[in-house]
Amino acid sequence: MAIRTQSALLALLAAFFTLKFIYTRSARGSASATTKKTYLLPFYTIFSVLMLLVLHGTSILKVLVILSINYAIAKAGGGSKWVVAATWIFNGGILFLNETYSGYTFAGLHSALSILDSLEGVYPRWHVSFNITMLRLVSFNMDYHWACNRAGAADSGNELTERQRKTTYHALDVYSYRNYLAYTLYAPLYIAGPIMTFNDFVWQASAVYEIHILINLAAHTVVLLAARKADAVKHDEQWWRGADTHAWGGDSAGQLSMIGFWNLVIVWLKLLLPWRFFRLWALLDGIDPPENMVRCVANNYSTLGFWRSWHRSYNLWLVRYIYIPLGGTKRVALSTVLIFSFVALWHDLSFRLLAWGWLVSFFILPELLAKYLLPASKFGDKPWYRHVCALGAVCNVLMMMAANLVGFVLGTEGMGYMVREMGGSWAGLGFMVAACACLFVGVQVMFEYREEEMRRGIYRRC
Repeated sequence: MAIRTQSALLALLAAFFTLKFIYTRSARGSASATTKKTYLLPFYTIFSVLMLLVLHGTSILKVLVILSINYAIAKAGGGSKWVVAATWIFNGGILFLNETYSGYTFAGLHSALSILDSLEGVYPRWHVSFNITMLRLVSFNMDYHWACNRAGAADSGNELTERQRKTTYHALDVYSYRNYLAYTLYAPLYIAGPIMTFNDFVWQASAVYEIHILINLAAHTVVLLAARKADAVKHDEQWWRGADTHAWGGDSAGQLSMIGFWNLVIVWLKLLLPWRFFRLWALLDGIDPPENMVRCVANNYSTLGFWRSWHRSYNLWLVRYIYIPLGGTKRVALSTVLIFSFVALWHDLSFRLLAWGWLVSFFILPELLAKYLLPASKFGDKPWYRHVCALGAVCNVLMMMAANLVGFVLGTEGMGYMVREMGGSWAGLGFMVAACACLFVGVQVMFEYREEEMRRGIYRRC
């Protein structure tokens, strides 16, 4: 993040907690303020609206109109089946129109409104970050739809686990327009997430429970400082700019592989910084959203595990609102292709990312097949099993790097050039053999790292 951006975000954070302190002091007189945090929901709504007014200027009207139409769909449909299709069609259409018309203009509606286009705020491209907001719109509508049908468990008032908070529905009056705005525009998570479900957010915004804030604060601060230093180093590295301009002619296979690897590391850092910052902001506010990137980019050997750890909050959203409704494990192949096609188009309406989505879907299939043919429950105690898994993991690592280089760094043309250079000469093939041997050793270390976690009672599915 640039210095100016960091300063602006810190100023925004300071304003949030200063105004929250003033608001809380004035609200302490109410009886509910001592037992519940619901008195903060109006503050969240007001602050978020003011923040959007500064960020997007008059474009806040466009955001509020879209939010209001989506809310009307939810309330009109309730528990009816058509509301599910209407929600997806409306929100998918909004993403397409946002991209097509670059966020729209008031002058496009009427020439007399053109003056409103000049009041654009400090971040006029509201439609770029709206993709995150769209996920919250779907979450609210689906959670309300399931609450109307009483699908899941009702809120008993007891403390809930992270998983229970997502599926536990609330009284229908909780799904109000005020709470809807507080959730969809919640300042700490508005710009980049992490993503929370409505049920989870409103439970945390209402209940008083313990968050291990000191542990989280220390961990996030260390990561932010380390990542900030690495982000500064990025600006001085020629290979980063060389990858952007495709200036790799004459590079050896080893050099090409390092260009690809370190570009993936930089992509990881570019996402790690905002996600950690905004999650830390939410934690300081008493809201505990899911943590993205629970593992380093270089500590992944499973395609499924990588996706679960990379954008974890998004993965949880996909599982709840797409994977399970599509049939889950009963239709794994179909669900996987549809999910990653959606993920690609949700990121950007381009062939490059659509190719990434299809590649990821294709590369997941070998792992699913291997798990079916060689299940750990049957062969896990065999001495050869760990090493066969490591060989498969090496293939997974290579395929994951290829897919993400296509989607976020090199594109299909650049990836094709890299494959030709590495596979078109004896030197390139020799390097690949040596690289696979190193990856094989690295994967064994990853296995042992996870086994040590399990010995300490830490169980992660990634």
